Amino acid sequence: MSPTETGRHFWRDIRVQLPFLAWLVVLWMLLWSQFTVLAFISGLVVAVFVTRVFRLPTVELSGRINVWFAALFVVQFLFAILRGAVSVAAQVFDFRRQPGAAIIAVPLKYADDLIMTHVSVVSSLIPGSLIVEADRDRQILYLHVIGVRSLADVEAQRANVLRWERRVVRALGAPDQYRALRADERAARAGGAGGLTGGGAR
Repeated sequence: MSPTETGRHFWRDIRVQLPFLAWLVVLWMLLWSQFTVLAFISGLVVAVFVTRVFRLPTVELSGRINVWFAALFVVQFLFAILRGAVSVAAQVFDFRRQPGAAIIAVPLKYADDLIMTHVSVVSSLIPGSLIVEADRDRQILYLHVIGVRSLADVEAQRANVLRWERRVVRALGAPDQYRALRADERAARAGGAGGLTGGGAR
């Protein structure tokens, strides 16, 4: 392969992986808690280095993004980080009792590799929870969470992760994943309406 063809191949790979590179840069800035030009440049260098040296199969993107749900997701994520930080701080400084902790399994419903990765990253970045294992074959995430003292708390934590899965699917899930989510939501609304109607009849 000639130097010209090598250069074209390099830039073609960069264009294909541009969304993935952008996500790596965002993660780099979040991990360092710095949103500066220097952090952006260093994150970009690291992202290019990682994708070129530790080459993996090309990430299969969904080909869909909903701008409204994506923007809403970012706002909800930032609010969740703030709320999680306050919650963890309150538990740490509550000397009357120790914050409970547990490892919980969360079976995801709509996830493929990409969605599972997004949900894992989001869950780990929000203070109070951390992914300790991901079962790719069965699509189950295992999280270590704090602030758990009862089965109700466990179910609340599990429901919270599933909410993040739905938010990710709404924002950038594949069309078939989004359709499955919408169908489940319509079925849930219909079931709730039916329950209310039946209750009124009785």
